[in-house]
Amino acid sequence: MWALTALLLLVPSGGRAATLEKPMLSLHPPWTTIFKGERVTLRCDGYHPPLLELRPISTLWYSGHLLLPSHKKSIEVQTPGVYRCQTRGAPVSDPIHLSVSNDWLILQVPYAAVFEGEPLVMRCRGWYDKMVYKLHYYHDGKAVRYFHSSANYTVPQARASDSGRYQCSGTMRIPVESAPMFSAKAALTVQELFPAPVLRVTGRAEARGGVAVRCDTRLHPQKRDTPLQFAFYKYSRPVRRFDWGAEYTVPESEVEELESYWCEAATATRSVRKRSPWLKLAGRGSPLDLASTTAAVPQPATLAPGNQPLSFRKPPVSRSAPSATSVQNTTSSGLQFPAGRAPTAGPPACAPPTPLEPSAGALKPDVDLLLQEMQLLKGLLNRVVLELKEPQAFPEHRGTLETPTSHFAVSRRTPETTIVES
Repeated sequence: MWALTALLLLVPSGGRAATLEKPMLSLHPPWTTIFKGERVTLRCDGYHPPLLELRPISTLWYSGHLLLPSHKKSIEVQTPGVYRCQTRGAPVSDPIHLSVSNDWLILQVPYAAVFEGEPLVMRCRGWYDKMVYKLHYYHDGKAVRYFHSSANYTVPQARASDSGRYQCSGTMRIPVESAPMFSAKAALTVQELFPAPVLRVTGRAEARGGVAVRCDTRLHPQKRDTPLQFAFYKYSRPVRRFDWGAEYTVPESEVEELESYWCEAATATRSVRKRSPWLKLAGRGSPLDLASTTAAVPQPATLAPGNQPLSFRKPPVSRSAPSATSVQNTTSSGLQFPAGRAPTAGPPACAPPTPLEPSAGALKPDVDLLLQEMQLLKGLLNRVVLELKEPQAFPEHRGTLETPTSHFAVSRRTPETTIVES
């Protein structure tokens, strides 16, 4: 029995290689550029088989495409190149690019990926740690920081906008102060920790009622253990503040305003914080049955065949309201109404308009009368303007303006009185 158990422990489980991850390759000190003659240490951290396995732990090292003779977990190197490592049964690690410089001044940037929200540190180093004076750091050709003497350039919380090409310049005393010297440019990319979230509808919340929505995003594979918190908003008002849950239930009473919701994802320290777009529904009724919350769209009314578009004119204001029995089918301005459709004594705006059905023969006299009245009104206005411009031409002017219901008249108390009949 014990012999069988020992044999089972010695045999590696099948399919383990398929689940193993890349080993982590690290650099100490953590700078990718060094001076000629310096050494750095590379360390490979990966899968560790059980001690009962017969085969010893093995690590493979590569410089470019060449296999190095060492099988230790860490090695020291001083030559430039691209280094990788591999543990038994696992994939090859990500590379580290090591540069060796013979310049007076070098800019050292981190070898590992820098993610959003993490501190970014770089240093400008003189030949074998000589002091650098009048130190400038440049980002994409623009000076971003000045120091009187050697100091690291630090960004407390890196952002995607911090990606680019960096350079430094300064002077050294060798033995007297030199002219400004510049380092080689170094490229640096700030990795995205997670993309902007997207708010999606997941379905109906049967237990509580309402609609369940989820704030979806995805962490970078190297940072998948980073905890995220989520908040939900309606317009600019938070409906649930930051919490660990990525789901929220919209109350049934607010389902009609689903598209006014959005969410926000952030790290626990709020060093990285991103908001989603407004919630967009693929279509009413999918994936939810939202018919009960969607009002019917009113359709425009259509005219019956033969009907004409209606036009309305404000009726003349009378001094006394006529009784309902004295109203005739023809108004004072000549507008004819069909029998039984006479206007009432109340204001026209208080009652809904009644469709008119005038015939072509009934409309023609009304139009002719309207044109004739307009011509008379034009002549009256012209005479009033003439009287205002030349008052001396009418020394005994005393006139009254009468507007009977069927004609306009201008009367004077002189033999020159002119009466125009319709």
